[in-house]
Amino acid sequence: MEDKRAIASTSIKTGITFGSALAMVISYTTWHSVGWAILHGLLSWAYVIYFVIRY
Repeated sequence: MEDKRAIASTSIKTGITFGSALAMVISYTTWHSVGWAILHGLLSWAYVIYFVIRY
């Protein structure tokens, strides 16, 4: 049971990290601003989903 929790925890952390990195790359490529990239990195998957719907 603990192995499943460890795998789930690792997967969630990896997903959040990947979402943040993806959001920052999309943001910087679109807006050419480090400030916006940091903000969008904090928003993570919310910004990625917004970007996919909007553009």
